[in-house]
Amino acid sequence: MRVLLIHQYFLEDNDGGGSRWNEMSRLWTAAGHEVTVLAGMVHYMGHRPAHYRGRYFHQSTNRDGVRVIRCHVSDTYNQSFLGRLWAYFSFTFSSTWGGLRHARGRYDVIVVTSPPLFVGLTALVLSAWKRTPFVFEIRDLWPESAIDTGVLTNRAIIRLAYGFEAWLYRRARLINVLTPAFREVLLTRKKVPADKIIFIPNAADFALSEELLERFDAAAFRREHQLEGKFVITYVGAHGVANHLVQVLDTAELLRDTNVLFLLIGDGMLKPALQADAQRRALSNVRFVDSVPKREVFKYILASEVGTSVLKKVDTFKTVYSNKTFDYFSCKKPVLMAIDGVSRALVEEADAGRYVEPENPADFAEQVRYYLQRPDELRQQGENGYRYARAHFDREALAAKYLELIRQRVLS
Repeated sequence: MRVLLIHQYFLEDNDGGGSRWNEMSRLWTAAGHEVTVLAGMVHYMGHRPAHYRGRYFHQSTNRDGVRVIRCHVSDTYNQSFLGRLWAYFSFTFSSTWGGLRHARGRYDVIVVTSPPLFVGLTALVLSAWKRTPFVFEIRDLWPESAIDTGVLTNRAIIRLAYGFEAWLYRRARLINVLTPAFREVLLTRKKVPADKIIFIPNAADFALSEELLERFDAAAFRREHQLEGKFVITYVGAHGVANHLVQVLDTAELLRDTNVLFLLIGDGMLKPALQADAQRRALSNVRFVDSVPKREVFKYILASEVGTSVLKKVDTFKTVYSNKTFDYFSCKKPVLMAIDGVSRALVEEADAGRYVEPENPADFAEQVRYYLQRPDELRQQGENGYRYARAHFDREALAAKYLELIRQRVLS
């Protein structure tokens, strides 16, 4: 099968961040399929590698044998809402041209993954030009998430976004959702036919975790990174408006009398402000770590006692699975889940962590103290999460299922 993937934030080799499609494309390629990616030149955290400066397109083959066509994205991404909007549209224009000019030949299917929603325009154009069906994947409900976090407030743009979303859903041959809640929203509020929706969620990367579980020296890593004697709680992910990581700083302030250390790994537009806030409060129990490759992320997780998943307290986020929860599961670490809804249900069903009321530092601190007194429960819940993810969220099994559903529902 020849697949054309449109993904603005497809990672470079060794980049930190959401690696769902890097792993999916690796598995598809290893199974004998040909994957070409139309991707952006700017990382989702906003930085552009130096070797792309002054270039509009760049073609390469990544370490997994996937052909990647990098397309221009405006440097206005982190300047303002309008700057981010223009960055989205600049990729829409450049990826459409890149697909017409550089992704020549016939493809069996086009897969486009959102957000941003506007990449759907590229899929519509290329689908019509190449006479190829497209699958639309929803990683986050948009524009709802942008509205709920206060990022999107202009009524005209909101109406336009909802109208465009509905048009995309009508034109897509198949729609993949990453959580059961997304499926329910599409069925009940957006009136998408049930036979058009499939469910291939995020998943755990057991190939990497099991390799490290077998031979990684966590004690040596803790010594090297000055983590000895600490109860380490690791957060991995973006430092943006949606994540509302100030609640972690507030919790750290309540836990000054303990040996708890919060590791915040990642980047984002609010990271400098969070660092300044932590310094102002003299929070020696919070440490910021820049984005690192996934292998290094897993080492930090394995050297921790607990992982945490955190989002702002808004209704839309009750529909999402936190990506990094699956990494914590695969590394046998329990999760402090500061997200209500399906993410809370996931952890509770697996008996693999504790729920924290979002934006409630007192509850967060209480749940941390609960674990401080129960080391045996930490180990048991870590094992529970691993087994649950093995049964339901194995990346290799889900990648194969995704391809089979495309064969059955799109190509037959």
